[in-house]
Amino acid sequence: MLHPFEVSSDYLGEHLEELVDVTFSDLESEFLVMPRGSSFIEYSDFQRAYEVLKRHTAGFRVLTERVVWDALSQDGLSFVVLRTILGMTPPEWSVLARSERGIEVPQGYARNLDTVCRRKRDWFATLKRPRHAKALDRIEALVSVAVQFISQGPASVGKDVLHRLDKIDTSGGLASVEYVAAQHVPYAVVLYERYLGRPFAGHRDSVSELVGDTLESGIEDCLARARISFRKTKRAERVPGYEQAPDFFVPDEYNPAVLIEAKFASDDGTARDKVARIKALAEMREKSIREGGASFQLVVCLGGRGFGVRREDMKQLLLRTDGKVFTLATLDRLVEHTKLRSFLPSSGTSG
Repeated sequence: MLHPFEVSSDYLGEHLEELVDVTFSDLESEFLVMPRGSSFIEYSDFQRAYEVLKRHTAGFRVLTERVVWDALSQDGLSFVVLRTILGMTPPEWSVLARSERGIEVPQGYARNLDTVCRRKRDWFATLKRPRHAKALDRIEALVSVAVQFISQGPASVGKDVLHRLDKIDTSGGLASVEYVAAQHVPYAVVLYERYLGRPFAGHRDSVSELVGDTLESGIEDCLARARISFRKTKRAERVPGYEQAPDFFVPDEYNPAVLIEAKFASDDGTARDKVARIKALAEMREKSIREGGASFQLVVCLGGRGFGVRREDMKQLLLRTDGKVFTLATLDRLVEHTKLRSFLPSSGTSG
């Protein structure tokens, strides 16, 4: 089956629907797998941390800031267990701490803290005042607000809204946590709450940037192995003459022959925005050609299921790039099927 980067412009126009399907198929092959990442928690580790928190709270009968801190000092992963009982993401937890305790806990800090306690499970035991005063103030605010809301359960709300704590383990305050910990939770309940939260959603979100980095790293590896000169731009870097700099210039931004955009999107909304950025580069190239200026080949490398949703967007990408759209599945053919091959050293190969 031919890919869009292998065919002529005429073939592309005549078989556009078919070539969109081919590209979608490549994107779908990535859908069922995701990187584990360095912070992935195995169930056995999570279960041990859960038992530490359960033991220090006497089976969740006694939930105080002091006993939670004792658990954290023994196993920092208990921090993640506490957050999952609360049922919030790190940024949401930080917002709750700020609103309820008046302590500024930046969302980025909350995310990093969530990662640190997975990698350095003895980290909490090393924190001492006054050296770590700011960190302790923030962590204590997070723990305090978690203890409060888990203990009191959901507030009364109207019939048309749902309270975030109205779930099986916190619907009745601490008593419901204790009950769920002591009893076998019905499988239907587990499935229902999985339906509400989606399996692997938190992990997928935590590694989305890693997937994007994998795409860029793959391009960089292709270029480096082929010994092709290139310039990789930094995130949000400003390059004169470009409203938004592409991810790669070949050979450089002063006389570019090939521009490579690496885009990852986990949903169609994000994909739509990124398609618009690619279109802007294509329009810039077309304007330059009309005005008698230099041209360049625009190459796009895509990752994520978001790009596999909107057919019209994919059609536009294929047409605007003359079919030079690649995915992780076809990245090994990047050099062979673009103008990049003209930059191969005489004694080199594309690998």
